Amino acid sequence: MDKQKLNNLTIKPTVSVIMNCLNCSKYLREAIDSVYAQTYKDWEIIFWDNASTDSSAEIAKSYDERLRYFRSEETVPLGKARNWAVGQAQGKYIAFLDCDDIWFPQKLEKQIPLFEKNPKVGLVYCNTIFFNDKGDIRYLYSNSIPPIGQVFRQMLKHYFLSLETVVIRRESLDSLAEWFDERFNVVEEADLFLRLAYNWELDYVNEPLSKWRMHEESWSFSKKELFPHEIELMILKFIDVFKSFESEYKDEINAVNKDIQYQYALIDWEKGQPEKARRRLKPLMWGNKKFFITYFISYFPFLFYNKLQRLHGKRPG
Repeated sequence: MDKQKLNNLTIKPTVSVIMNCLNCSKYLREAIDSVYAQTYKDWEIIFWDNASTDSSAEIAKSYDERLRYFRSEETVPLGKARNWAVGQAQGKYIAFLDCDDIWFPQKLEKQIPLFEKNPKVGLVYCNTIFFNDKGDIRYLYSNSIPPIGQVFRQMLKHYFLSLETVVIRRESLDSLAEWFDERFNVVEEADLFLRLAYNWELDYVNEPLSKWRMHEESWSFSKKELFPHEIELMILKFIDVFKSFESEYKDEINAVNKDIQYQYALIDWEKGQPEKARRRLKPLMWGNKKFFITYFISYFPFLFYNKLQRLHGKRPG
């Protein structure tokens, strides 16, 4: 190895980009290329292969030393795999990109300065575009600008972050008692970012700097039955972690519990049990337009609801 390459490896990058992979070869090169296309050049990729059996390893290893490849001996829960990846990160800031999503070239260039302006900011996010193989569908934040500053209460009641948009300050991560909760597979990011938002401020770049890919193989679609159970566990954990949590956030917890029942109702309906779904929805429907409409359309096959969701470009649930 020549002296220049050795120097490049010994200088710690400012940003570590965490990419966790499990059989992602179909979209992987496009995702990695979007990091290499960044106008902000001071980064590394921590690529953690969660025991893939496709060609993901071959694709990842085809890049230069800025992509640092690691591999699990066996597939583990996503929270644990993310922790292993973060444990290898050298950067002052940690960014996340799942292997089926994409960044725009100026993403890091526009987000990193917001940390440097305010030391109280622990997380910076941006708008993102939901898309599929047919093209762009909609912006995540299309109706209003999301909140900044101390936003734990708003996030708890209605979680609004998308992983590929997020960059966090490493100091804020290390201030937590734990990183990703290793029990979780689908809410591991929400759990972490909520705990971070409890003590740190959030800031926002008001433009789309990334794209979130909607496809049937993603866990947001294929493992959606895990969401309500893991959210229940997360709320129980917050009761233990945060002093006076139940009393101080009573209204927000009530809203979360209603949404948990809503998600269980959707699962019942999809499994061919619409009567059971309506029993869950009936106590919730008055005063809530979403629950009210879902109650009545549950007399149709679940496929009807699914088509409505796809028509509006929404994630499951």
